Amino acid sequence: MALFGTNGVRGIANEYINPELAVNLARSLGTYMGSKGTVAIGCDTRISGQMLKSAAIAGALSTGLNVIDVGTLPTPSIQFYVRDYADAGIVITASHNPREYNGIKLIAGDGTEFPRDGEKEIEKIYYSGKYSIVSWEKTGSFRTDSGANDYYIRNIINSVDAETIRSRRLKVVIDTGCGAGSLTLPFLLRELGCNVLTLGAQPDGIFPWRNPEPTPDALTELSKLVKMTGADFGAAHDGDADRIVFIDENGEFLNEEVLLAMMAKYMLECEKGPLVTPVSSSQRMADVAKDAGVELYWTAVGSINVARKMMEVGAVFGGEGNGGLIFPKHQYCRDGAMTCAKILEILAKGNRLSELAKSVPHYFNAKTKIPSVNIHTTMEIVKNEASGLGYKMDTIDGIKIWYEDGWVLIRPSGTEPIFRIFAEAKKQERAEELMQEGLQMVIRAEKASAPE
Repeated sequence: MALFGTNGVRGIANEYINPELAVNLARSLGTYMGSKGTVAIGCDTRISGQMLKSAAIAGALSTGLNVIDVGTLPTPSIQFYVRDYADAGIVITASHNPREYNGIKLIAGDGTEFPRDGEKEIEKIYYSGKYSIVSWEKTGSFRTDSGANDYYIRNIINSVDAETIRSRRLKVVIDTGCGAGSLTLPFLLRELGCNVLTLGAQPDGIFPWRNPEPTPDALTELSKLVKMTGADFGAAHDGDADRIVFIDENGEFLNEEVLLAMMAKYMLECEKGPLVTPVSSSQRMADVAKDAGVELYWTAVGSINVARKMMEVGAVFGGEGNGGLIFPKHQYCRDGAMTCAKILEILAKGNRLSELAKSVPHYFNAKTKIPSVNIHTTMEIVKNEASGLGYKMDTIDGIKIWYEDGWVLIRPSGTEPIFRIFAEAKKQERAEELMQEGLQMVIRAEKASAPE
């Protein structure tokens, strides 16, 4: 059984994600690191976070690692801290998952998410149970550092045109959902001279205001408040604040794929260079890259895949169509607060969010999912059928079929026994048709792979 999913290890807190798992995963990391080095450990606001963080600290110390407890903070904040002050990091977070979940995410010494091959090695150690437990006099040192969030905020301010932003005195309504972003985003925006109104800005691991996922239906109060106060825009974080979504000045939710393409266009106006995004992202990114005359690189789904490719090709920008944007001059990871600061920079130049959204090509999407009893065999049958269609195909992650007027992506989930099917086209009807074509291919393949 695979331990790591698309983003760390996740499950119901105190059931699957329990102190024993946290201790042993930290022990596995210490063993992998040769019982040498410093690891920074922090958590988001989930109420099980302190329990699991304490267990991870104990596990790391037992293998001889030195530990810095950085407290409660957003995932990108600890990533920035690890890059400059530690050899690795452990974040106790389940990101956008519901209240009852928690998870454990490993950070590499350069501040990026742990590489896949490193995860596999740690997984082998974990399942072997053979940990490098040191003798009593060699257990690691322990200290706390409460300054990680301030250090993170200062660097974001230094990464944008703070003077221009402050001169505009923009009004912003934010919904941090009682998550880790409550400890950073309100303070960042006030430092940038904004008039800030907050919703759910008190850290609370019960998440009484809303679930950690900032979906449009969970942000109705934010939308109302933006319109009622005449704010320039609204913004909402997920639980660990590595992602962010926006409400325009009219109270309308800004599609995350539009946000990705819109930001890519702006970044290319500042500096030409490659773009990187997963195969699940919109054709808008390809259009933006083509218009700017730059290369676009597609990757497998997952922010670590995007970040690593960005480092490889020297990309000026990258990200996913879920509010997870990566600004390499700041750091190679998804960063919600940095994204918000960049939006402020763009709007401070006299733009309005609703108008910016219209500046990128318009597409329609359709998606569905279907259970699978034999994912690997079904995937091979789908690939064989798709290869006979004569269209351009991409097999980086699942299979993406490019039609003349759209595309469909058929991709096995990294966490569930299901296939996810995404489609995009210039018309909604065509997007639905392409989605159905992909769905029927999976249904036929499932029947063919079923035992007699």
